[in-house]
Amino acid sequence: MQTLTRLECDEQLSALLWRAGAGWRMISSAVLGGGIGERSWVLNAQVSHGYSRTDPDAHLAGLAHDAGTRGPGVGLMTAADVLRHGRAHDDGVAAVVTAGLGVHGWAAAPAPGTPLPPTPGTINIIAAVPAALTDAALVNAVTTVTEAKVQALLDSGYDCSGTPTDAVCIAARTPRPGEEPQAFAGPRSLWGARLARAVHAAVCAAVEPVRGGSRASATAAADPRRRGSVPCQQHP
Repeated sequence: MQTLTRLECDEQLSALLWRAGAGWRMISSAVLGGGIGERSWVLNAQVSHGYSRTDPDAHLAGLAHDAGTRGPGVGLMTAADVLRHGRAHDDGVAAVVTAGLGVHGWAAAPAPGTPLPPTPGTINIIAAVPAALTDAALVNAVTTVTEAKVQALLDSGYDCSGTPTDAVCIAARTPRPGEEPQAFAGPRSLWGARLARAVHAAVCAAVEPVRGGSRASATAAADPRRRGSVPCQQHP
């Protein structure tokens, strides 16, 4: 993960760039490169808190081009400080999370929807799985990542499921000729379990725990020695 800096509107901003290269399929909710397909890089760019551009995809594409990327990729935005990100690994799975929880809440809330473009996401999750996954497994992986994120937020003492503009990008290897992709990525599957633990730990490392509000999840209470179930307040 490469760190980039730029001066924009008299403000110094940073970005994280993963030059994945060839051989990756990604699923993402990002404004640039979203959906499922072959992707070769992921950019998570910090923008100002007063961000007002209505063409975030073009903005991200320009930043990626300036960084020297080639081919299709994924671009995410956040107003959070990307230098204060959380990282975690679990048996080959890697996760990087940037988080800002200034506006957070529960997904099922009695609030009106809006057709307007969302403001930059505040919890951005990027994860890489060194195995081939079917399209259905990639969708399953997004569910697993979301569940792990919510678990980490609760373990950190937050009374919420996330922010209104969270985004995710999950990369998996492109199947080799004759290779059978993994059909499952739920939290109890081989790669889904590793993905969940890596994302849980990365979110815990990225967010500031609520003082006196952190709690251990059920798995940690049952067996604190189990990988991926360490209470969030023990993460740096």
